[in-house]
Amino acid sequence: MKLVTLTEKKFKAFADTHPQISFHQTKEWGELKEKNGWKSHLLGLVDEKGNIKAGCLLLSKMTPIKKNMFYSPRGFLIDYNNYSLLKEFTEEIKKYVKKEKGIFIKIDPYVSYKERDINGKVVENGEDNQASFDNLIKLGYEHFGFNLMQDTLQPRWIFTTTTKDRTIEDVMKEMDPKTRQILRKNERECIKTREISEEELPLFKDIMAHTGERREFIDRPLSYYQEMYKHLGGEKGILKILIAELHSKELMNEIKKEIDDNQKEMKDREKKYNENPAKMNEKKYHAKQQENQNNINRLNKKLEKIEKLNKENGDIIPLGGILFLIYGNEVLSLVGGSYAKFMEFQSAYTVHWAGVKYAIENNYERYNFYGITGDFREENPLYGLYSFKRDFGGQVVELLGEFDLIVDKPFYYIYKIAFGTYRNIKNFKNHIKK
Repeated sequence: MKLVTLTEKKFKAFADTHPQISFHQTKEWGELKEKNGWKSHLLGLVDEKGNIKAGCLLLSKMTPIKKNMFYSPRGFLIDYNNYSLLKEFTEEIKKYVKKEKGIFIKIDPYVSYKERDINGKVVENGEDNQASFDNLIKLGYEHFGFNLMQDTLQPRWIFTTTTKDRTIEDVMKEMDPKTRQILRKNERECIKTREISEEELPLFKDIMAHTGERREFIDRPLSYYQEMYKHLGGEKGILKILIAELHSKELMNEIKKEIDDNQKEMKDREKKYNENPAKMNEKKYHAKQQENQNNINRLNKKLEKIEKLNKENGDIIPLGGILFLIYGNEVLSLVGGSYAKFMEFQSAYTVHWAGVKYAIENNYERYNFYGITGDFREENPLYGLYSFKRDFGGQVVELLGEFDLIVDKPFYYIYKIAFGTYRNIKNFKNHIKK
């Protein structure tokens, strides 16, 4: 077998049918990364009949030491359990990278390590890809480690909900009752989602900028989202951005209707009582009247609050949004945020649920809530991130992790030292700025 450069058409035909396919292994992703200084390579290992047995999108970038680093996002499209195939592919791709003046190849395979349940516990007799891990180590790949935190290029720990061949009711049954309650409440509160257009990207950017200020991270520039949309959005259908909006005018009308309903109940009950008080329990009558009055008082306060929101922000108020990447077997929630001043509306629940429903309705295998940590103790500062996603129902997924295949040892260690120094200086500068 030999390693060859594939046409976009041939690569897509192979990649789209592979069980490990994701948006990371597409020509569109390669084209997007080229805008950030990477070069993309579509490669395939073909047999004597021209059948592709393994392949990958490989990205390369020149380092300050005038050598290229290589990265195959979410790893090669290959059966990692097949040692002989993995060995041949590894040998061939090392030759290719060496010819391209490469130092190393980084991979982070989209392959689970040990099957885990919703609580992060290993499932007894569940799927186990220890053999895949062992094969990589045997072939000289250096493992980053079984990290628990989010300190690799792509998260090693993710949370997913199975959606294939399931109904919305099936998924809702597995939710935490509190999550179901919030979703139903948001629906009653006239919080709705919609997909935004390319022209509306500044709105999503504004949401992310406000989220970055609150969570203390530096958001990408607007041009980043515009490039993403250009290469992945629109007719290509890989990128979709959904935002949640409060329809305040509609909600005010709903509240007024509810007030009217309570007032009507009180009047009808009072009429019946006055016409024939003997037929109505006195204590029960006053209790029911008081209950309606309490509802009216509560609704008037709520109406006053929403009227103020409407006056300050308009009939339709953006609350938050999520950027989804949809490809292959899954709908993935990549990044999202919400405005701090509207946090009480808990819009993240509604937007994620819209993503889950999209995955169900289009029969995708899973909805990917994306990164969590592998530390499931409540003391973990990021425990809330996991807890929020877990309450939708699903399972923790532990991936094999990140590996480096060293092609040029001397330059690899020079690179690591240089990169380590650069990262330390960058971290120091960021610390000083805080």
